[in-house]
Amino acid sequence: MTKPTPSTTSLSPAERAAYGRNARKHAPRSVHGRFEPGPDRFDPVDVVERQSATRVTELVPIRYGRMLESPFRFYRGAAAIMAADLGQLPDTGLTVQLCGDAHLLNFRLLASPERHLVFDINDFDETLAGPFEWDVKRLAASFAIAGRANGFSVGEQDDAVRECVGAYRTRMRKLAGMRTLDVWYAQDDADRIAALQRSSISKEARRRAAEASARARTRTGMQAFAKLTRATPEGRRITPDPPLITPLRDLLAETSDDHQEKELRTVLERYARTLSSERRHLLHHFRLVDMARKVVGVGSVGTRCWILLMLGRDGDDPLLLQAKEAQESVLAAHTGGPHYDNQGRRVVEGQRLIQTTSDIFLGWTHVVGLDGRGRDFYVRQLRDWKGIARPDTMDADLLALFGQLCGAGLARAHARSGDPVAIAAYLGGGDRFDRALTDFAQAYADRNEQDFRALAAAARSGRIRATDG
Repeated sequence: MTKPTPSTTSLSPAERAAYGRNARKHAPRSVHGRFEPGPDRFDPVDVVERQSATRVTELVPIRYGRMLESPFRFYRGAAAIMAADLGQLPDTGLTVQLCGDAHLLNFRLLASPERHLVFDINDFDETLAGPFEWDVKRLAASFAIAGRANGFSVGEQDDAVRECVGAYRTRMRKLAGMRTLDVWYAQDDADRIAALQRSSISKEARRRAAEASARARTRTGMQAFAKLTRATPEGRRITPDPPLITPLRDLLAETSDDHQEKELRTVLERYARTLSSERRHLLHHFRLVDMARKVVGVGSVGTRCWILLMLGRDGDDPLLLQAKEAQESVLAAHTGGPHYDNQGRRVVEGQRLIQTTSDIFLGWTHVVGLDGRGRDFYVRQLRDWKGIARPDTMDADLLALFGQLCGAGLARAHARSGDPVAIAAYLGGGDRFDRALTDFAQAYADRNEQDFRALAAAARSGRIRATDG
């Protein structure tokens, strides 16, 4: 887990601000607008293939198929490529706990433990300590790429990026003036979002945003239970949908080996040890009845992911958990960050540090797979009031508003782990950083399209195999 920038922890606010401004000497704000990879840049397909080598072989073509649907879908699966690019650029040295994959679809509406609807980051597979601007650059580029996918003009794309980065800078400056505990407790709840909507967008856009909040409240564990399970003579079981959902019983039928089932049934015991005592007590009110392997996301396709069906009082009292493989962060090779004995623990500790309201069942564990290899996992509830943005349905104004929400939310997350005073001082009160990142976002969107075409060429040549799924 990262700590505030070490050299500022014992300094006064004025000294911390001076430290942040001093970072401009080796990383001027204008330098962030440049992205000009040389002719010796790595092969992006090599980066993707190296990741695929550690994944479930029969699922890798689905990953490639999803990445080849569009440049935006490619970008979602290409965090490792961007990490390698960012690692070559000058950085501020102002460290925070990074999300590591801060594209716009990794921000969404979530349920707090108190059952309030909040807006926060929801993907921490790549979380690690690193320079704050890496997250901001990945987020900014995602808005340019999403704008291109919608056919927006360059000016409209730039507006969305500027709103995003400007909101990050403005929020960070506000957080820099707050008390430490107030920074820690700050959150973006539905009331704050509604106030922003009333002041910023049209009546039609407000209606659509309200509908999104209402939909989020319907995306509960009970909805997932109805969709993913069915009644059988043995009781409620997970519904097969291969290769996207494959029950453990079907995988065992292929191997004639019950070792995997025995191992997975010990997962809960190991995982429960990472929960607080009252949450461990709650978990023990449920019993495990079924498990299945599930394909998730774009960049995550091919990593081992299990859904666990548990029942409490009776067959209509479910708890659905997701146990997702955690591999080394794509940032690790470029940050020299701390070593973790369990990558699931890295994800969980990073999430607890960045998010204001983490899932009550969030924990980690270690599993020996069908191939006999040990792997790290993190565990969380499957769906709990999750509202997912649909940028393809947004007009330019709504995309810009969403940029404000994401930028402000990222600043709040970074302020919990880094030094908001130093970062705010580095950013300054003007828009120099905003303008630089607008240039960067366009340059990286161009690079992303070239990398997308490279993966498509690899599929046409037979170097890789891509399938629908």
